[in-house]
Order: sequence, then structure tokens, then C-alpha cells
Amino acid sequence: MTDRELLNQAAMAMKTSYAPYSRFKVGAAVECEDGSVYSGCKIENAALGATLCAERAAIAAAVRAGNRHLLRIAIHADGPRYCVPCGTCRQVLHEFAPEAEVLCSRADGRYVSYKLTELLPHAFSSEHLE
Repeated sequence: MTDRELLNQAAMAMKTSYAPYSRFKVGAAVECEDGSVYSGCKIENAALGATLCAERAAIAAAVRAGNRHLLRIAIHADGPRYCVPCGTCRQVLHEFAPEAEVLCSRADGRYVSYKLTELLPHAFSSEHLE
């Protein structure tokens, strides 16, 4: 799958976001080792702490389907800046793809690519629990 195809899936997922409070809709799509792709959208809640980010929704869909080996994630929002994952999403992504590529796009379709290790250089992992 090309970067653009994965980003397009994230953009399509963004359209189903539920964001009545912030009006900041986000979509995400994760690609798994077996080539399958799962998407998710942001789901806000009046109790803002209960909001589900698009990235975690996409990861949850992949895990629910039995895919725990993720390769990369694409994130899209219709704003002027690149949409990067929040800290919680970075940590959750690290659980399933510590070396993931993270594609971040914006309204004009341009995107940047990061390695998760750039965005979360000293992640907490299962090794800390040994």
C-alpha cells in the first residue's frame, strides 16, 4: 500500500468523526504486517477525558481483528498543520509497533513522515516491568 492510499483511508475515516465540541475531526488508518488496514475516527464526549482519539480507535479495531503487529499509521485532519498523535496515542502505538512509521497529513494533502522513536524517544515498555 502506498503512503497516499493509507492517507486516503485516514481522510475517509475522518469524515465519520464525532467532534461537536472542538469541531476538530481526525481520522487514522493503521497498516498491519499482513497488509490489512483498519481505520478509526475521533469520538468526542462532553466529559472530554472520555474522548477516543482516532489513532487509538484504529489500533483497537486492528487488535480486535487479531492483528497485533502494526507497521505504520496515517493520521489526517482538515487543518492547516500536520496532525500528529497525542502522547497517549504515541504510547499505545508503541505497545504494538515500537518502530512504526507515522504519516501525518493536513487539509491540503501534504504530509510528513516520522519514526515513532522520533516522536516518543524514551517510551515506557514491558521491559520496565521485568
